[in-house]
Amino acid sequence: MPTLKAGEVNLAWREWGEGDTIVLFLHGNLASKEWIELAAPHFPRGVRTIAIDWRGCGDSDKPEHLPDFSNYSIAQHADDMLAALDALGVSFCHLATHSTGGIISTRMILKQPERFGRVFSLSPVGPQGIVFRPEQAAFFGQMKASKELTRQVMASTAMSLFEPESLLHGPARFKPGVEARAGLFERIVDQTFAVSDGIWFGTPDTLTKEAASGELKARMGSIPHPHLVVWGMNDAVIAEADLKEMAALMPHCRFVAVPGIGHSLNLEAPELYAGYFGAWFGGLAR
Repeated sequence: MPTLKAGEVNLAWREWGEGDTIVLFLHGNLASKEWIELAAPHFPRGVRTIAIDWRGCGDSDKPEHLPDFSNYSIAQHADDMLAALDALGVSFCHLATHSTGGIISTRMILKQPERFGRVFSLSPVGPQGIVFRPEQAAFFGQMKASKELTRQVMASTAMSLFEPESLLHGPARFKPGVEARAGLFERIVDQTFAVSDGIWFGTPDTLTKEAASGELKARMGSIPHPHLVVWGMNDAVIAEADLKEMAALMPHCRFVAVPGIGHSLNLEAPELYAGYFGAWFGGLAR
């Protein structure tokens, strides 16, 4: 897997397609660049898509976290991605994000607004951040200690792949006919146990700090970049109200709710995800 130097860390990356339209994919928490693996073959011609593992995730370096998790903050992940684009020689691109990748993209855009064009945000953590109560943050420690629990929680983020009753009582059982998606899901679960403690415990910490500061929320109205926000109507992770607030406050933001889908359209229905992706990025002049 190729890597690039971004500050003091080496970040793993991969790409699909080629063309003058470049899209950077920013994955979510406890995730990796592989989350668009099944969707990417369906992306439109003329689009080069680059996906990069955050520090602490996937095949990237996993430095020891500082006591305050400052080297795993949302701002640090944004700086890493900006440095990665420098290393790749990409001076302008569009952004596709999932979950926590959404708030990372906000930090990137506000820091270098001229560098980015359109944004396709799948079930994003918006500029509002998310507040994790102490008992919620502690739950990540329980997940880290139990693959069975982690698999069950992750199944709830891709609920359309599983028999509904098995999500309530476990273990989660796949529906018939989802073989390729099931294989990727199991590989993703395995990957989760290789992420650093800076991800397991740093992400809820830094998202709570972002929410408490209110900085990014206050600046939503100043973000002119066109956003397409797509949200699965069975998403139990991201509040619909937050995304409607984004659509109301950001000058050029559209909100689309998709029935029958949970938090992870890119895994649950990769061809449908690719359809939204292609409609938003296909045929752009730059």
